[in-house]
Amino acid sequence: MLAFLIFYVVPRFARVYDDISKELPVFSKALVWVGHAVTQHGWLMAALIGGVLIALAYVATNPRMRAIVLRQLWRIPGMGERIKAYQLARVYRTLGMLLRAGIPFVRAVSMVEDLLAENLRVQLASARKSIEEGVSLSAALTAAGLASPVAMRMLAVGERGGQLGDMLERISRFYDADTSRFVDWFTRILEPALMAILGLSVGGVVVLMYMPIFELAGAIQ
Repeated sequence: MLAFLIFYVVPRFARVYDDISKELPVFSKALVWVGHAVTQHGWLMAALIGGVLIALAYVATNPRMRAIVLRQLWRIPGMGERIKAYQLARVYRTLGMLLRAGIPFVRAVSMVEDLLAENLRVQLASARKSIEEGVSLSAALTAAGLASPVAMRMLAVGERGGQLGDMLERISRFYDADTSRFVDWFTRILEPALMAILGLSVGGVVVLMYMPIFELAGAIQ
């Protein structure tokens, strides 16, 4: 809707208001200027928009660029912990499946390294080294910062009961449930906010286009 207004409707209103441009409100003058810019440089603007879309597609498909974007997301307060919980859920689930399938413990840890972000792989490598030295999985993951207090206690119970694979999958479900609650909460906030922003944007453009008409009608009266 915004693209239709800016690229089709606004330029036509701009031509209508050319003769009375000096009497237009400030914001309506800015809108008319946008209309003239679209008329004169429409192909350039379309090329710029296409370039931005291509750049976004490149970032989404290039592993190195995705890693850079992911590192920036980690720095957002609250977002980094959610991304970490999502990735740990995948690691715990896969590790539990490998252990239940009879894969040796240290080898299973090595096989799940690629599921983690680059900054967490260093921590997992440290945990694997501790495990090779005889440290328990719960202690190694906790020392490496890859286990929450709840996960640490559940891992300790699994180690004592000989059901570590099942416990790892339970931990992954715990992380999945926490991530799902966060996504649901974020969606509930984002959708109304996005609709409000879009509504105000479209309504603002329409009001700015018709404001000179209202002023002219008032002047005629």
